[in-house]
Amino acid sequence: MSDVEETESEDSDTEGGMGNVNKMIMRPPGHSGKAKKGHICFDASFETGNLGRVDLISEFEYDLFIRPDICNPRLRLWFNFTVDNVKADQRVVFNIVNISKSANLFRNGMTPLVKSSSKPKWQRIPRDQVFYYKSAQHQNHYVLSFAFSFDREEDVYQFALTYPYSYSRYLAHLDNLCTRLTCTKRETLATSIQKRKIELVTITSNLEDSQDHSRRVVVVLARVHPGESPSSFVCQGLMDFLVSSHPIAQVLRNYVVFKIVPMLNPDGVFLGNYRSTLMGADLNRSWNKISDWLHPALVAIKPMLKNLDKSSRTPLDCVLDLHAHTNATGLFVYGNTYDDVYRYERHIVLPKLLAQHAEDYEIGNTMYNQDPHKAGTARRYLCSILKEHVNCYSIEVSMFGYNRKSTPGIFPYTEEGYYRLGRNLARVFLEYYKLMGIIPAGLPDQPSTKRSRQSRTRRRVLREPRPKTSRKPAPIHLASIHEYFQEETEMAASGGYRSMSGTRMSQLGTGTGSGTGVGGCRNRSYRFRSPGAPLDRVQALSRHPAEPRLTIIDFNQLTRGGLELATSKNRAKVARKAAKLNR
Repeated sequence: MSDVEETESEDSDTEGGMGNVNKMIMRPPGHSGKAKKGHICFDASFETGNLGRVDLISEFEYDLFIRPDICNPRLRLWFNFTVDNVKADQRVVFNIVNISKSANLFRNGMTPLVKSSSKPKWQRIPRDQVFYYKSAQHQNHYVLSFAFSFDREEDVYQFALTYPYSYSRYLAHLDNLCTRLTCTKRETLATSIQKRKIELVTITSNLEDSQDHSRRVVVVLARVHPGESPSSFVCQGLMDFLVSSHPIAQVLRNYVVFKIVPMLNPDGVFLGNYRSTLMGADLNRSWNKISDWLHPALVAIKPMLKNLDKSSRTPLDCVLDLHAHTNATGLFVYGNTYDDVYRYERHIVLPKLLAQHAEDYEIGNTMYNQDPHKAGTARRYLCSILKEHVNCYSIEVSMFGYNRKSTPGIFPYTEEGYYRLGRNLARVFLEYYKLMGIIPAGLPDQPSTKRSRQSRTRRRVLREPRPKTSRKPAPIHLASIHEYFQEETEMAASGGYRSMSGTRMSQLGTGTGSGTGVGGCRNRSYRFRSPGAPLDRVQALSRHPAEPRLTIIDFNQLTRGGLELATSKNRAKVARKAAKLNR
C-alpha cells in the first residue's frame, strides 16, 4: 500500500493534510506510466467540495475519508466530490468510513445523490445499492457503502450528501433578484474572515405608503451551518415568493417588512465544511459568547435586532433561524418555553398555523424547551435580550424527506420541494398576521380565476350602396280572407253547447229542426263565407247574443268534497233557469 500512496502523491497537487483531494488518480499496485481508462480520478478541489482521502482496496472497491471541518476535526458528515476517467459499464463500491454522526438519516433509507455531465439533474442512488452498517474492518465504526455502475466514459460524475447550494449560486440569485425589483433593498452587514460579504436583503413596499399603520418586522437567518444546504433552498423559495405578483405577496409587502440574511457563514460554505466557520466555531452555539474577531456575522446582526426592537414604527415581531436536520424527517419547529402562560400561548400560534398549511409538517418532532446546552442558540439567546412580544424559532427541515399521510414510507425532498416550503412560510405569515389583527380580513389573497375578456376585432363587410329611388306608396291588394267554420251542435245536459272557442252558450230555441229561436243559432251554422261558397249558405248571427253567466265559487270555504257539492248546486240552478225559459 505504500507504493500506491507514493504514486498517488506524485499525481496529486494538494493531497493529504486538511485539504481536499485534487485530481487524484487511483492506479492499481505495480502500474506505472500514463493512467488508463478505468483508473478513477477523484476531485474535490472546488467550491463546497469535501473529500480528504481515498484508499484503493481492490480493483473495484475504494475507501473514502471525509475531510473534517477546518479547526474542528470531530465534525465529519458533508461530502461532495467528482469522479472521471472511468470505463463504460465499470462497477465500483465506495465506502465512506469516517462519518462522525452515527445516528443519521441513512438508517431511515436516505441515499447519496449523483449526477453526471449527460444527466445534470440530481438523482438518488437506489436503496438496494446503499448499505449503512457497523464494520469490523473499520474498528466497528459505521460505514456507508454504495455500489455504482458508470454508463458513459466521457462523463464526469458528482456525488454529494444532499443538494449543494454554493456561495456563487447565492450571489447570482441576489444579483438577479435585487437589480430588477424596486421592492428589495440589498446592503452589506459585514465581511467574513476571508472577506466574503454577509448581506442583508429587505423586502417590503414603499414605507411612505403606510402612514396610517405600522408594519411588523420579520427577520430570517439562513445557512448558519454550511452543510445544511436545504435551508438555502427554503430561503430562496421564500424570497422569490415575496417579490412575486401573487396577491398574498402584495398584501405581506404592504403590512410586513422582511429582513433576510441568506448566508451567515459564507466561508464555511465555500470551503465545504459541515457545521463550522473557517476558525472552527459553531455560530449557533456562540450567540451568548460573541467575539468581535471570530464571529463578524453575529457582531453585525445583534445590534440590528436591538435597534429594530426599539423602533415604534417598524417594531420587531419574529425571528426565524432556518436549519436542516440530519436525523429527523419532515418540517418541524424548535421553540422556547416560558413561565408566563400567556406568552407561551402566543408563542405556539405560529407553529400551529404552519402545521395546518404544510402537508409535510411533523408535529411529533416539534419541541419547546429550555435546555442549558442550547443556551447559545439564536432562539434561546435572542428571546432573553428582546422584548416579550418577539417570538424566536428554529425552523428545521429534513435533509432526506417527509412522511405522507396517504402512502407509507418516506417521500424524498427535491429542490422544488424545498422551494415550496419557503412559499408555505409566506402563506403562514399571512394567516398569522390576520389572526393578530395586523392585516385586515377580507383582503384578496388568491389570484382571480376570472379570465380577462379579450376584445375581438370585428371585420366590417363593405357593402355596395343602394341606388337612390323615389319613394312612392306601394299598392296594397286586399284579398277576401274568409274562414269557413262548421260547428256541430252538441247538446249538453244543461241545454247548451260548446263552441270551438270553448265558450258555453245557452240555446234559447226549443225546436229540433233548422229553425232558430231568439238569440239562438242553427244546429249547423256557417258564420263566414268561404271563397267560392254559395251565398245562401251564409247564416247571420243573432243581433242579441246570450248574456254570459259567471259562476263564483269561494275556494277558501271548500272542504274535502266541497267542490263537487258546489258544482252540483250550480248545475241545478242552471237546469231550473232553462226550464223556465222553455215554458
